[in-house]
Amino acid sequence: MKNKVLIKLIIPTIDDSFDVFIPVNELIWKVKVLMLKAAFSLEDVEIKNELSYILMNRDSGRIYHNNEIIINTDIRNGSELLALPNKE
Repeated sequence: MKNKVLIKLIIPTIDDSFDVFIPVNELIWKVKVLMLKAAFSLEDVEIKNELSYILMNRDSGRIYHNNEIIINTDIRNGSELLALPNKE
């Protein structure tokens, strides 16, 4: 499990949260798309565009850019990430 971290994904638009293992050697956008597709399908809610969401660290307020690799960020075991719709 050295190549994965356990995070808590919080999605306010569906008022739910999920504990998810994510790989540390992947790009943010790839992991974000997979997590959001899974979460919205579990809640039986349709999502139009997963890339229109941003990931933000709940504690630090840092917004992660799509082309960052997870290991190069401050995402570690126990991090709480908010998936928020991007208003831009």
